[in-house]
Amino acid sequence: MKILGISAYYHDSAACILRDGELLAAAQEERFSRKKHDAAFPSLAIDYCLKDNQLTLDDIDLVAFYDKPFIKFERILETYMAYAPKGIRSFVRAIPLWMKKKLWIKDLIQKELQYEGKILFPEHHESHAAAAFFPSPFERAAILTTDGVGEWTTTSFGVGNGNRIELLADIHFPHSLGLLYSAFTYYTGFRVNSGEYKMMGLAPYGQPVYRQTILDNIIDLKSDGSFKLNMDYFNYGAGLTMTNDRFHRLFGGPPRRPESRLEQRHMDLAHSIQVVIEEAVLRMARHIRKSTDEKYLCLAGGVALNCVANGRLLQEGLFDNIWIQPAAGDAGGAVGAAMLAWYQYLDNPREADNQQDLMHGAYLGPEFSSSDIRIFLEENQIPFSEYPEDELLEKTSDILAHEKVVGWFQGRMEFGPRALGNRSIIGDARSPEMQATMNLKIKFRESFRPFAPSVLIEQAGDYFEQAASSPYMLLTTQIRKLHLKKATSTETVYAGLEKLKRVRSDIPAITHVDNSARLQTVDQNTNPRYHALLTRFAEKTGCPVIINTSFNVRGEPIVCTPEDAYRCFMRTNMDFLVLGDFMLDKKDQPHAEKNNEWQQEFELD
Repeated sequence: MKILGISAYYHDSAACILRDGELLAAAQEERFSRKKHDAAFPSLAIDYCLKDNQLTLDDIDLVAFYDKPFIKFERILETYMAYAPKGIRSFVRAIPLWMKKKLWIKDLIQKELQYEGKILFPEHHESHAAAAFFPSPFERAAILTTDGVGEWTTTSFGVGNGNRIELLADIHFPHSLGLLYSAFTYYTGFRVNSGEYKMMGLAPYGQPVYRQTILDNIIDLKSDGSFKLNMDYFNYGAGLTMTNDRFHRLFGGPPRRPESRLEQRHMDLAHSIQVVIEEAVLRMARHIRKSTDEKYLCLAGGVALNCVANGRLLQEGLFDNIWIQPAAGDAGGAVGAAMLAWYQYLDNPREADNQQDLMHGAYLGPEFSSSDIRIFLEENQIPFSEYPEDELLEKTSDILAHEKVVGWFQGRMEFGPRALGNRSIIGDARSPEMQATMNLKIKFRESFRPFAPSVLIEQAGDYFEQAASSPYMLLTTQIRKLHLKKATSTETVYAGLEKLKRVRSDIPAITHVDNSARLQTVDQNTNPRYHALLTRFAEKTGCPVIINTSFNVRGEPIVCTPEDAYRCFMRTNMDFLVLGDFMLDKKDQPHAEKNNEWQQEFELD
């Protein structure tokens, strides 16, 4: 039985393939189209999933789409009618796309795929819940899904048991933690649906001075985690912006213009909304534990990508363990829809051992053989060296130890928003300059944004307070005190973004200004080559921690192909690129020649 899962038409469209319940492949459309957060029908991702498994559309037995378009359209119409005549401009912009495309998903799938078989349409939060529970390692668990909005639901909780999930309660639009967080993302000058990570990274530079203002005016948060938003402060119901003038007066001025100077007020707002979100998630979790008496909790939905809230949740110890879908946003809805079809619709049995999940480390995307990479390099006359694995690891670890930056391209591409050691840019976490170097000269992004560490799972507890397995970089924890550097009485006290100047630990490049880190633990069974590289680096330096950031530059998706990787390498100040068994030294590349076609194509503004 082959099942094709699809998510599309909001953001982060994606596709996946299940065969007899096993997840064989999954990828976002953006990785192939090279359009960040691409919402288009995932034709390229579907094509990859099929070809990678020697399948054609004739082999597909069932298609599952991640939400119910008619119910979503009903919500949009009812919302516009409730706000009318306000919002007419937004209505005029939105409706033609629905009438031409989004409303006719079944016909579109049949036409795009030339497919005449069964198509299932679970509800959006059912897909999130299925993506949270079915691939998890737990036989039974509580489930929490929280995002912007699906059809009507914005938050739900329930229980998964064996091959069934049951949602017990929900909260409906317009009341939404995801949209609340996005409203503050918009107000602090970042782009909705992509800038939320930036605001989360900005939060530790501020203080929660607006927390009570938010709780008194913006959100009525109950003890059980249920909530209502005061819509008098928002414009997203039927408008073209997230917030309105009343919101702006409450917080002291208009929204920050994108790319303009960040003020302390913006940092304080970021911190304040972060602590409110954390408090809401913790209250929900307490209620869920009390209501279900389940020992484990599974999370999905866009809010589940808030790794700081996840870290707080784990630290509280409300559940014996938590598991978060690595593609927690809409991309993961494709996996949830497909698994819901396999387990619940088709009633197939499910086995779980409380240890191993079914996501294969999220390494579910395209892989390129040595011959593929060699052909690309030779056809483009790109200078390279080839090494056996042991020598490659030795040279790469030595390069890292000398504070050089390496593009690391290996194996199957990751599914979800995080690079996990196969499409990564890596560096020495011990370097005080590495955080600024990577942000400004390689990623071309804001200087305040932190970088995440990859650490050998065997030694995670030596460096981090929460040593629990964190393979998907979705938990934030504190650096252990023995690795922190105490401030001296004569040391300058920094405020705001100046906090970046202080070296806080002996792994400063991944230590955020609140002494936290967004942790990825690396397991030998899941990614043996990356684990071997960290092992070699630890043997050489005594430190099992390196920087791991996604292999892309600002505004672009993570690289997919060797060609994507080389383009990114040539556009940045990366020192070396490792493509499989091949190593490229920037000094050997012909990038300085003015007539070189690569340089002409990728020259920065």
